[in-house]
Amino acid sequence: MKNNSSSSSNHIASLDSRFNQTLRNVQELLKGRSFPGKVLLTRRSDPLDSSSVQERSPDDERSFSDNDTGPSDRIDKSVEEEDEGTGKPNNTATANKLKSSKPNTENTPKDVPKSTMGARATDSARVMKFTKELSGPTVILETLRELSWSGIPPYMRPTIWRLLLGYAPPNSDRREGVLKRKRLEYLDCVSQYYDIPDTERSDDEINMLRQIAVDCPRTVPDVSFFQEEQVQKSLERILYTWAIRHPASGYVQGINDLVTPFLVVFLSEYLEGSMDNWSIINLSPEKISNVEADCYWCLSKLLDGMQDHYTFAQPGIQRLVFKLKELVRRIDEPVSRHMEEQGLEFLQFAFRWFNCLLIREIPFNLVTRLWDTYLAEGDALPDFLVYIFASFLLTWSDTLQKLDFQELVMFLQHLPTHNWTHQELEMVLSRAYMWHTMFNSSPSHLAS
Repeated sequence: MKNNSSSSSNHIASLDSRFNQTLRNVQELLKGRSFPGKVLLTRRSDPLDSSSVQERSPDDERSFSDNDTGPSDRIDKSVEEEDEGTGKPNNTATANKLKSSKPNTENTPKDVPKSTMGARATDSARVMKFTKELSGPTVILETLRELSWSGIPPYMRPTIWRLLLGYAPPNSDRREGVLKRKRLEYLDCVSQYYDIPDTERSDDEINMLRQIAVDCPRTVPDVSFFQEEQVQKSLERILYTWAIRHPASGYVQGINDLVTPFLVVFLSEYLEGSMDNWSIINLSPEKISNVEADCYWCLSKLLDGMQDHYTFAQPGIQRLVFKLKELVRRIDEPVSRHMEEQGLEFLQFAFRWFNCLLIREIPFNLVTRLWDTYLAEGDALPDFLVYIFASFLLTWSDTLQKLDFQELVMFLQHLPTHNWTHQELEMVLSRAYMWHTMFNSSPSHLAS
C-alpha cells in the first residue's frame, strides 16, 4: 500500500512538474525567449504537404510585431518534423488545429500594409490558404476549422463564419440559393411574430418583448455604434424572433450579448473603416434585413450546441462552472485553496463568463478574434470553454492569492483587461490549448 501511495504521489508530482514547465515556457513567449521541447503534443489526422499547411509553434509567434517570414519558417519545419514523429492519435477537433497564432486586427481595411497589421490571420501565406480552400467547389470544413482556429482575415470572416456554423452549405453551387431562402424565411418570421400589435400577443410575450427592449440599450454600452436606435431595433427584432421560435428557453439575459459579434461581422460586408464611424442609417432595408437574418440563423446554430445553457435554471452553465472549479484546482491548487478559504464561489463570477462567453470581460475589438476560435471548435466548444476560462482566470494567479473576499469579488467583476491587445488574448488561447492537450484525454481530473 505504501509503495502504491508513493507511486501515486510521484505521478501527481510529475504531472505538476510537467504543467509548471509548460506554463513557464508559454509565459516566456512574451519575453522573447526560446521555447524548448515539443510544442504540438498531437498530430493532425490528414497532414498536407508542407507547401499547403504548416503547423506553427508558439516560438514562431513569440513576438506579434515580428516579420512574418524568415526564421519562423525554419521553426515551422522543425516543429512539423517533431509532430510527425509523435504518433499521437487525433481524438478531438481541438487537437488538430493551429493553436498558437498571431493576432488579427478587426475593422482593418484590406489594403493596409501587412507590416502595420501585425496579424498572423492576415499574413499572405495564410490568406492564400483560406483563398484556396474557399475557391473550390466544396469547402472541406475540417481544413477550414484548422485554419480558422488561429484567426480569420477580417474581410473573409462573414463567409467563413456562415460556413463554420453550418448556416451556409459547403457546396458553393448551393450556397447562394440557401442563403436567399433562409433570409426570406426570417422575413416571414418577423412579419408573423414581431410586426403585429400587442393585442395579438400573450402576456408572457409582451413581458418578454419589454425585457428585450430594456436590455438592448444596455448591450455593449461602451461602443457608441450599439447606441444607435436602428441598431437597437435590429437587435430587438432578432432576439424577439429567436425567443418566440425557441420556447424551451425563451429570451434569457445574456443572449443579447451573443448577437453582437454576428452583427458586427455581417455588417462589415456593407460598412467600411472603424466601427466607431459606422452608421446603418444609409443602408437599404434589404441589406439590413439580410444582416439580421444572418445573425438570427447563426445565433440559432450557435445555441443549438448549448441549449441547456439557457433553459430553466441554466443547468448547462452550472455544470461547466463546476468543471471550471475542478480544473483550476487541478492546475493551480494555491489559487483554488485561497478562493475556497475566502468563501468565494465560482458561480459568483464565472456564471457571467459562460452566459456571455466573455464578451463583457474583454475589449470589444478582441471579441471577433476570440469567436474565430469558438466557432472553429464546433460541437466541442462548450467543453473547451472550460479551458479558455481557466486560462483567463489564472492570468491573474499571483494577484488573486493576495486578495480577501471583498477584493476578489470587486477584482473579478472589473478585470483589468481594458488595455489588452491581441497578444494577451493569444496567450490565453495558447495556455487553454496546452491544458486541453494535457488533461482532456484524462477526464478523471474533472470527475465529480
